[in-house]
Amino acid sequence: MKKMYPSYSLVPGPTIVSPDVYTKYSKHYESPDLSDDFFIQYERVQQLLSEMLGANNETMAIMSGEGMLALWGALRSILRPNDRVLALASGVFGYGIAEMASDVGAIVKTIGFDYDDIIHDEQQIKQVIDQFQPKLVTMVHCDTPSGTLNPIEKIGNIVKQTDALLYVDYVASAGGAPLKVSQWGIDLGLLGSQKCLSLPPDLAMVSVSQKAWSVIDKVSYSGYDALQPWKSPVENKYFPYTHNWRAIAALEKSLLLMKEEGFENCILRHEKVAKYCRERLVNMGIKLYPRIESYCSPTVTAAYIPDNWTWPQFQQQLKKSNVFVGGGYGKLSGKVFRIGHMGTQANHTFISEALDIIQSVLK
Repeated sequence: MKKMYPSYSLVPGPTIVSPDVYTKYSKHYESPDLSDDFFIQYERVQQLLSEMLGANNETMAIMSGEGMLALWGALRSILRPNDRVLALASGVFGYGIAEMASDVGAIVKTIGFDYDDIIHDEQQIKQVIDQFQPKLVTMVHCDTPSGTLNPIEKIGNIVKQTDALLYVDYVASAGGAPLKVSQWGIDLGLLGSQKCLSLPPDLAMVSVSQKAWSVIDKVSYSGYDALQPWKSPVENKYFPYTHNWRAIAALEKSLLLMKEEGFENCILRHEKVAKYCRERLVNMGIKLYPRIESYCSPTVTAAYIPDNWTWPQFQQQLKKSNVFVGGGYGKLSGKVFRIGHMGTQANHTFISEALDIIQSVLK
């Protein structure tokens, strides 16, 4: 049977940019520093992001740079040396954020879980928060290297009862998994453009609560990644640097396409494709990496390298068939591979045809 696609990029970001979005990068724009049209469009994009994220009371800061800009900028804008941070970690990025906070000068305590597990034991977390009194609690929603999805709402309910701020990396989940920023009490929500939004890695976004702004104003950190200048850029008609108008226009197009589909329908599409992907892999005899399937993310599937294959062998054989999957990070390197069914890649036909090729390679 003839395939619909010439190649299959299944990496969990950067995802495939759709033609409708890509054309926004070829258009000529005026100077974003001086044009009212840019400020108007920026504000429209803020509103669309807020709608997608369920961020009813937060400000959306949309910065020019890769997603790590948001992670670093939020930490530096909130923390002073010797501030206390409680890092909840169950994967590469969860533990990585703990290291980042330490690099900023914070005193960090980590409650850690295995990579194939998710963050749990709310009683222990509450007890440690009460004893340690952190200024910031950090966690990752979807830890992509292990393909898991952490329960933000449960942790948010605990943090809400304290003076701490909740910092959540939802780079790889927003747009593809249920997310309610305001309801769950996320004070600093971090997002990149290259995952479910299906843009190049050129924008970093942060949802900022009023509680977080009060701390940001006190710290008054200054730097390229600082959040403070993004509090009221439209009202002040001022950005801290020349913005990337092409990327903002592309982001608006991507969000409008998602809104046309329905943001809830987007999540259902991701969940259906993810379930199908997992079923196909298991039927091929491939073991999923998360210890329990309910821990699996709807945006990325992590699975063990098939028996009798090494990662280089498996990767090269798939490349010959124009199928490109993600490898493992850190201690998962050489042990797992990952399929990114997020954004434009959360497409049943696309994933089905790619899995057909993977199955043929294994025979």
